[in-house]
Amino acid sequence: MSKVVKWINYIESFICNVSLSVIALLLFVSAVLRLVFHTALSDTAGLTTHLLLVTALFSAMITTKNENHLSIGIVQYIKNQKIKTILAVTTGLLSTFISTILIFCSADFIKIGLTPPQKIGVVTDRFFAYALPLCFAVMTFRFARLTPLRGRARLLSAAAIFLGLVCSLPLIFKFIWEFNLPDYAWALRDFFTMFSGAIRMPAVILIILAAFAGTPLFIVIGAFSLLLIQSSGGEIDVTANQIYTALTQSNIIAIPLFTLTGFFLSESRAGERLVEMFRGIFCAIPGGMIAATVLICAFFTSFTGASGVTILALGGILYTVLSGNEGAVNMPGAKYPSAFSIGLLTSCGSIGLLFPPSLPLILVGTTTQTNILSLFAAGILPGILLLISMIVFGVVFSLKTKMPVEKFNARRAALSIKKSLAEILLPILLVAGYFSGILSLVEIGATALIYVFVVETLVFRDIPLREVGGVFAKALPVTGGILAILALSQALSYYIVDTQAPENFARWVLAAIKSKWLFLLILNLMLLVTGCLIDIFSAIMIVLPLLVPLADAFGINHIHLGIIFLINMEAGFLTPPVGLNLFLASYRFKKPFVEICRCAAPFLLIQIVVVLITTYIPEISLALANLF
Repeated sequence: MSKVVKWINYIESFICNVSLSVIALLLFVSAVLRLVFHTALSDTAGLTTHLLLVTALFSAMITTKNENHLSIGIVQYIKNQKIKTILAVTTGLLSTFISTILIFCSADFIKIGLTPPQKIGVVTDRFFAYALPLCFAVMTFRFARLTPLRGRARLLSAAAIFLGLVCSLPLIFKFIWEFNLPDYAWALRDFFTMFSGAIRMPAVILIILAAFAGTPLFIVIGAFSLLLIQSSGGEIDVTANQIYTALTQSNIIAIPLFTLTGFFLSESRAGERLVEMFRGIFCAIPGGMIAATVLICAFFTSFTGASGVTILALGGILYTVLSGNEGAVNMPGAKYPSAFSIGLLTSCGSIGLLFPPSLPLILVGTTTQTNILSLFAAGILPGILLLISMIVFGVVFSLKTKMPVEKFNARRAALSIKKSLAEILLPILLVAGYFSGILSLVEIGATALIYVFVVETLVFRDIPLREVGGVFAKALPVTGGILAILALSQALSYYIVDTQAPENFARWVLAAIKSKWLFLLILNLMLLVTGCLIDIFSAIMIVLPLLVPLADAFGINHIHLGIIFLINMEAGFLTPPVGLNLFLASYRFKKPFVEICRCAAPFLLIQIVVVLITTYIPEISLALANLF
């Protein structure tokens, strides 16, 4: 069995690595052919989107194996090990049950939804879609195996799979007879619809409790989707249809490409070179290393999204630099207090969220059907305002505490700029390529990945070729976690839109709130709570569609709404009790959670002030966006 598991692990990693590499190469070659030779590869779009489907599903398998799926994490407050074990068993059984149903949803969708099959290169779309039931089957096995049960108690995992099989009987009958079901099959389907309707509210409450107990968010969202669609009389295989639709959208390809780009940067010595460069430039300014820290974090987060990679990858080196520990690349004598350094780094973990090529900005544009180029432009001024606010606070703190500065050395600054020139050029090339219209968003992602790969592995040789697989291994669980949430969120979003919930919600809000300014204040409060409870990708797919009709009713530009949404999410990562960055910082700096909250509090207040300014002065967001 151990050999079989080892081979499965090797095969899934190999498939992910090859699929993602082929996507990047196809897009890059296609861009070169188009720009230089005015021709193109045939069916590049179809092949890359379906390779994305394979990459997403197999990387989600890896995320399950590594137990890296995003969850709310309230369970971390519980100290009693017995209670934690009970909650882990409960969440494991629910995950096993839901993923079992998704196996049959996927098989049913492939047979009925992909008829007739469409050609994708030399194969059909069904060939790629077979990854759906296969990967959900592997995830079911892994959820069952990872559930902390011993001895005969393991039969509970088998019972969860059996219960999922029973609840999938209407799908199995539909798979066998399609829509020519015998009478007893129709009766069974009607029974499940009636039963799910009867237990709808208790089931919703249980799913919410399971979410707070630590159930992976993509399972929670999938459970909501299946329950709500079934209880309303719909066909639950539409869930697999929406998963397939979400994971074959062309813009989504940018997510794994930019995520992998961010990991190549974080695993190399790019961070050290940038620290040295900004130190050389800002060393003579009070708070110079504060400015360096803020700018470096913004640079990395713009590529990795709000996944916490910046805190985990750069937190160590930047904390050493700020605290002035012996041997650090730092200004002599610069020793910021530990609490200040930790608070700054915690707050900077998602500070680049508004700068291109931010993954959340891409998703906001896709979800609201807003021009992504305009959103990229709209995020620049609010993002700069946030950076300046953090830097000014750092400068004031440095002056107040009389932190020493270093004499500017032009030669050293020039040398440090030369060393980090390759990393400095990356955002400049990407912004120029995309804003000029020369390259599409996904071509930018492919170009960034190939550029960083060449620079970090072949030019600087920070990452030996034999260790490239290790970079993929660190990036794929993050990619799988993000894309799994997006896929299941698409299914729940489908139900929400299909039931006209956004319009009904808008009418209810409009009846209660008449003032646009009061609505914006309540919106900020709601989004701060949302940002600290669920991840940004789920929020974009589920919450944002509810807000679009309200924005229309109050005359709020969709671009401005998108920026308000994201800047609130950014602050939400610092908001107790479950802000993601707070947990990551507690883990990274090995400090108690409450202490991290105290350290980050002043920076959270700064971000909230910027949120209010951005909300009530729409021109900050729309000034550059109107140019596009």
